[in-house]
Parts: sequence; structure tokens; C-alpha cells
Amino acid sequence: MDDHSFVVGQEFPDVKAFRSAIKEAAIAQHFELHIVKSDLIRYFAKCAAEGCPWRIRAVKLPNAPTFAIRSIEATHTCGKIAQNGHHQASVDWVVNFIEERLRDNINYKPKDILHDIHKQYGITIPYKQAWRAKERGLAAIYGSSEEAYCLLPLYCEQIKKSNPGSIAEVFTVGSDNRFHRLFASFYASIHGFLNGCLPIVGLGGIHLKSKYLGTLLSATSVDPDGGLFPLAFGVVDVENDESWMWFLSELHKALEVHSEKIPQLTFLLDGQKGIAESVKRKFPSSSHAFCMRHLSESIGKEFKNSRLVHLLWKAAYSTTTSGFKEKLLEIEEVSSEAAKWLQQFSPPHWALVYFEGIRYGHLSSNIEEFHRWILEARELPIIQVIEQVHSKLMAEFEERRVKSLLWVSVLTPSAENRLVEAISRGSTYQVLRSDEVEFEVLSAERSDIVNIGTHSCSCRDWQLYGIPCSHAVAALISSRKDVYAFTEKCFSVASFREAYAEDLNPIPWRIGWKKEGEAPPMYDDEMRVVRPPKFRRPPGRPEKKRICVEDLDRGKHTVRCSRCNQTGHYKTTCKAVTMNSIEQF
Repeated sequence: MDDHSFVVGQEFPDVKAFRSAIKEAAIAQHFELHIVKSDLIRYFAKCAAEGCPWRIRAVKLPNAPTFAIRSIEATHTCGKIAQNGHHQASVDWVVNFIEERLRDNINYKPKDILHDIHKQYGITIPYKQAWRAKERGLAAIYGSSEEAYCLLPLYCEQIKKSNPGSIAEVFTVGSDNRFHRLFASFYASIHGFLNGCLPIVGLGGIHLKSKYLGTLLSATSVDPDGGLFPLAFGVVDVENDESWMWFLSELHKALEVHSEKIPQLTFLLDGQKGIAESVKRKFPSSSHAFCMRHLSESIGKEFKNSRLVHLLWKAAYSTTTSGFKEKLLEIEEVSSEAAKWLQQFSPPHWALVYFEGIRYGHLSSNIEEFHRWILEARELPIIQVIEQVHSKLMAEFEERRVKSLLWVSVLTPSAENRLVEAISRGSTYQVLRSDEVEFEVLSAERSDIVNIGTHSCSCRDWQLYGIPCSHAVAALISSRKDVYAFTEKCFSVASFREAYAEDLNPIPWRIGWKKEGEAPPMYDDEMRVVRPPKFRRPPGRPEKKRICVEDLDRGKHTVRCSRCNQTGHYKTTCKAVTMNSIEQF
């Protein structure tokens, strides 16, 4: 009832519906209820305000669960008395209020809950109550965090069963089998990476905000059209050098199982020293570089200057050493401190011109895009986080597979556009042939040497991007060569289709974990039970530790016991108390 009014004879489906209605009316009309009697067959309550004559009585009808109002006495004389809170606005009531909103928006914040309740009912509830209601609501919709950890081994088995060749393993620690780490990689992702993607791997981590926290580590690649291609992910209780070493070790084993020889990879990192050391140890033949997006954000936060960020990107994309040094000089002119700060990052690890590995022009990983996939699920139990990744992967694989069937070009759209642009520019150049493989290409502003035998040009674009530059295109066309034959295979439509060739199958959830006639899956020994980590997220906003400037030079405070007059402890922990008591006794 929108007006929250009651009349004698009014009926409700059952006692639960009546209790909910009377509680809702009390909150909406701002009066407190004093329940005199409430059971399965009768309900009697009155207004809690002293002197207010309002009463209501309802009973269960015979031979039916229906509840009906038998009497309502007088009207309220107390006025609105519950502006700053309400006894009937319990956590359970708040859960009912927010449940549908939580289904539509996982990130429905406690402060928004407070705002919506105050807007609709005019009452204010404590922040902690809203926080607890949200946690309980999420548990009611998606299951509890404890249950998710307990079911994790079975869920991993279902991943491997529904998607053969996939890897999903849970690692525990301690005699009570506390969750420690999880590693997962779907076979479709492993096959697509090894057979169709660029040999580039971006590494990164994002903090989870569920009851037991943790960090999701991820390894992503780049498909032939430049799109994000998730390869593997893991969840660890704590992100540190050791956990990254473990994650890369598991990644190496996953690739090794499905390939006779792991390709020479290039890793894009977020600048953490521990990750770089782990990459060197687990993939010794690979190259690694800092993710430019992370590096540019760091210099932007450090020096609050957008021009520095712009110049840094220009320096990173420079294809000649002279161009790179020119941009560094400009950075130094803008801020000598920024130039000095940049020296801690070796140019071969971020600048394209000095990089020794193969990056195909990719200076940044797509890790942020992957993080956006699971951003809304960060507060959910661990199984729901994996489900979010799996669901998004299924949708993306299907969409890209269907999309690629419409392509009629040799190369993917992004690579095709780059090559078409090179052909357009190269058609105006003059080509001088030196021998069968070497050419001099003259343009309006410069002269470049092209060697079609080594797939190289003095402008270095061909070597850096894997697609013939305008000078190379001019040389190839003049010698009647097929420009597509001189483009790296990983940019072809055929490679793209191979990247998404394997299907990602749905994972049955709980009810589908048993065959017909079988009992539900149970844990037949204690080793199969995974318990959540010991560390839990405290309620409310995390406290910020601030250091006062005036305190930096202040001497350390020495504590002194008021009982024995000794330093280093207080009266409450003084051992002399026990001795004095013994002497008195």
C-alpha cells in the first residue's frame, strides 16, 4: 500500500506479509511500534509514544494462512518522532529495501543507501548499518564469501570438465587449508594466444574489495586487430614478489603444456621491480618493457604537468635516436627535476627506438581494459569474480568470431588501414634500385634505404611495427612484389580467426554438478575443504595514516610506569603489580 493506511477487515497473504506491511507503515509515517504480542496466529501492537492511543490487532483466519486486521483503535497523536532513526529500520529491513537495487548495481554504495532511505522515508540510519545490509544483501543474492571459498575446488573441477585442456588450481596454506592462491587459464585463451595473437603479454594486478580482500593478477595479450586478449589470471591473498614469481611460474607451465616451444615473448610491466625480476627468472629469453600508460600517469602525478606527459609519449614513440634525444631535452627544459626522475627508468625498457625485443608498436598493455571487465565484481565472492571473467570472455569470443567472418581483406582492419595509408603515401615517392633487395627511396623531405630481404628501412617503422612502411611499400611496388607477403603473419585475418577458433563453454553452477541419480557432491575428506584467508576487510572506510610535518623532528616519546617509576611500560603491564601482591599476601 503506497499510502501505508490500514482498515478493519483488510487481509494479507500471511503473517510475514502483514509484519512487513506494518513495519513499512511505521517507518514511513515516523512512529515507533511497541509489539505487545506477535506469533503465527495473532498480532497486537500499539504506538510506542507515551500517551498515544493508537492500537492495532490482527489474527490468522481459520483453515488458511491469511492474516486479517480485526481492530484499529484511535489515531496517532504523537506526531513524527523518528527523524534521526527508527527501531523498525533494522538491517533486514534495509536488505529488503536495497535488494533489487543491488541486483541492478553491484557497486551500490552505503552512502547512496543512506541517501535513498532518507529521501524516501525521511530517516537517518547509521553508516555501519547500511554497510552491513549491503554485505548481507550481496550474500543473499550471490552467496557468502565463506561458501565461495568452500566450493572453489569443485568449481575449478567444473572449469576443467566443461572446458577440457583448461587449467584451474587452488593452493592452500596451513593445517586448516586456508586459501592462498588460485590460478586459472581457459584452453581457448591458451590456444588463441599461441596460434593467433601477438607475442606480447601485459602483467598487472587489481585489488579485490570482497570480505576477505585479495588481489587479482592477470596476464593479457593483444589480438591481430589490437584488441585485448586475456590469457590467464590468478587470485592471491597478498600481492608481493613471491606471489608474482608463483604466478609467472604457473603461466610458464600452462604454456609449456600446450606448446613444444614457447615463443620469444615481450612483457609489458607496470614498473614494479619484483615483477621484472620474476620475468627474468621464469622467461629468461624474453624481453620486458615498462607500460607507458603507467609511466606517463606516474610522471603526471609526480609533477602535475600535462606537457611533460605529452613530451614523454613523443619520446617513447620516436623511431630515431636523434628524435628521442630532442624530446628528452625538451623535457629537461620544462622541468629538470622531471628529467632527473626519468633517469631511474632505463630507455631500452620504455623507448621504442632502444627496445631490443618485438613490440609491434605497442607501448602500453591493455590491462586497464581487463580491469574494467571485473570492476563491478570486485566486491563479490571469489567464484563470482571468476564467473564475471568467464562470461565476458564467452561474449567477446563469440562477438569477435562472428565479426571476423564478414572481413574480406587479407589483414585485420587496423593493419589494413595502416598498410593502405602507407600505399597512398608511397605512391608519390621516387625509387632508385641498387640491387635485387636494396633500394633508395626519395620523398619530398628525406631519403631512406630499404632492404626487402631483411624487411628493414632506415626510418625503422617496418622493423618496429611489422607492417611495411610507405618507403618499403614504394620499393616493393616498384619491384612488383606483393606488399601483403611482406607483412607479419600475426596481422592476418586468418590469424585473428585462429585466435578465436576454440569455443568457450558454459560452466554448470551447483545444480549441474551432479549426474542424474547421484548424490550432490560432498567433501569426502578434510583436505578438499578450502577456508577463507584469515585476514578480513574491516567495515567502513580505511583509515589514512597521515604524518604531520611538525612531528618529523619531534623526539620519540618515552613511556614511564606510574607504579614502579621505570621506563618502557605502563602501569597496566607492570610486572611489579604481581610482586607487590605476593608481598602483601
